[in-house]
Formats: sequence, structure tokens, C-alpha cells
Amino acid sequence: MSTTDLNAPAIALAGARQGAARPEASALPEWHNVRAPDARTTLTAAVTVPPGRRELRIFFSNPNALFGVTFLSIMVLMSIFAPLISPGDPLNMVTTPFLWPGQDAAYPLGTDAMGRDVLAGIVHGSRISLFVGLAATALGLTVGVVVGAVAGYFGGWVDDVLVRIIEIFQTLPNFVLLVVLVAIAQPSALTVTVAIAIVSWPMVARLTRAEFRAIRAKDYVMAARSLGFGCARIIFTEILPNALPPLIVTASVMVASAILMESALSFMGLGDPNVVSWGSMIGSGRELVRTAWYLTALPGLAIVFTVLALNLIGDGLNDALNPRFSEERS
Repeated sequence: MSTTDLNAPAIALAGARQGAARPEASALPEWHNVRAPDARTTLTAAVTVPPGRRELRIFFSNPNALFGVTFLSIMVLMSIFAPLISPGDPLNMVTTPFLWPGQDAAYPLGTDAMGRDVLAGIVHGSRISLFVGLAATALGLTVGVVVGAVAGYFGGWVDDVLVRIIEIFQTLPNFVLLVVLVAIAQPSALTVTVAIAIVSWPMVARLTRAEFRAIRAKDYVMAARSLGFGCARIIFTEILPNALPPLIVTASVMVASAILMESALSFMGLGDPNVVSWGSMIGSGRELVRTAWYLTALPGLAIVFTVLALNLIGDGLNDALNPRFSEERS
């Protein structure tokens, strides 16, 4: 008899004892992630999440936002190709005054009291209105983001001084300050743009400051500080990208407000006298509302629909970029 045969009963008895001491396999909790890939062996580049795809899907699924983008795109294309649509100077007198819309095929929207083409005025007026709106918004955003970022990130006496400066600008009525600034300087497109930016940046600064104060205590900002990153790098690469969503929404509203301010200044005669704008067209036709109402109605409709399109775009951006709304609609 071999040694293996002699030890067989002992081996069987030990196996029985070990099996009795071990719980059954069915009693163990089941691990649902047994098929999940090992994080140590899976490449990060293999897991691709397209940035902004969900936000774009939510934005373009909004019919109001689509209407706003479509109409604003038409206005932008019209302003770009204005010399092709209506060649010549829109301030030139081209034909008989007071032609009503549809009366002459060469002038489909009629003419004003001086025989100027209304269609040419609306087409060329879109250039100055959109230019002032976009340029003033860009300048106001730049100043407001820089001031708000510095105040919100550093805090302390720097924050106190900058907040006091912001409050000084906000205590003054915006439109009154705008009229004073444009009246002191010579009215021009550049002067109007800078003046609108001056009255617009405090709102951006307060919003940026609030976002920076909320984000600067996050873990990834503390990690960047511990790695020795400079203040400028932390502000512009770590905090600012996470504070952009509300700023983008605010920018669309600022463009609409800038267009309204420029139109109001031109209506009062404080716009650039060398160019035609929607506000100046309304101002020149206000005394003829009863006899030629189209002179004020047509440029007024252009302002209304442009501002409405920008507000609809802002609402769509808010729905897409707001985390609470985007999670509910995704």
C-alpha cells in the first residue's frame, strides 16, 4: 500500500472540516462590477467624453433658441453683405420722398422725407447696431471679468477697494451716465461703444466676483496652489473656465442692452452723425408718425426682433449651461 493511500482519509477529513468552516458561495454578496475594467490598466484616452455635446443638444432642441440663432444669423449676414444688398451711401437722396412700401419695386420698403431708401437704411444700420453691441459687450466683459476675478480671488483689502469702486458706478443711473459721457466727448461709434462698456462692466464684475468666491475654495484650486501654480495661472486656467457659463448667458443679454442703448442715443441725436442706424431712422421719422408711420415702424421692428432673438439665445444658453436644468432635460 502506498503512502498516498494511507493519507487519503486524513486529507478527506481536513477537507471536510475546511468546507464546514467556509460559508457557502451563495451566501457571499454578489459584486456587480465584476466585469468592469481595471482602472490601473485602462487608458484614460480610451474613455472619450465629447465636451459640450450634451449642452449643444439641449440648446439646439430648444425651438426658441433656434429661432433666435436663425434670425440673428440673418441679421449678421445682412450686415456683412450690406454693400451688395444696397450699394451706395444710405444717406444719399435717391428718388421721390414719401414712397410707401410696395409702391416702387426699386425701393420695396419705400423712402423717407428726404428721398432716402428705407431698405438701405435698415440694412446698413444693422452694421452699426451689431458692431456697437458686440464691441461694447466685449470691452465690458474684459474689464468686468478682470476686476471681478481679482476681487474674488484675493479678497481682503483688495476686494474691499474694488467693491467700493463697483458700487460707485452702480449708484449712478446707467443711462444718465451714458448720456453725460457721450455728450462730453464727440459723438461717434467709438465714443458710444466705450461709453456703453463703462456703464456695463460693473454688473459683470459683481457676477465674476461671486463666482470666484464660490470656486476658490474648491479642492482642485487648493491642489493647484499646493503644486506651486501662480495666481494668474490659477485664475485663468483653473477658476475662470468653471465660471464661464453664467458669464456667457450674461454676454447675450449685454449685447441686447447695448443695441437698445445705442438706438436710444441715436434717437436723441447723440449717435454718430456720419452713419445711419436704426435709432437715428426712428428719430428722423418720429414727427411723421401719423402720415408715414412706416418710417418708425420698420426700423423699430428690426430692433425688436434683434433684441428678442438675443434674449431667446440667452434663455437657451441658460437652460443648456445651468447644471440643474441640463440634468433635468438630459
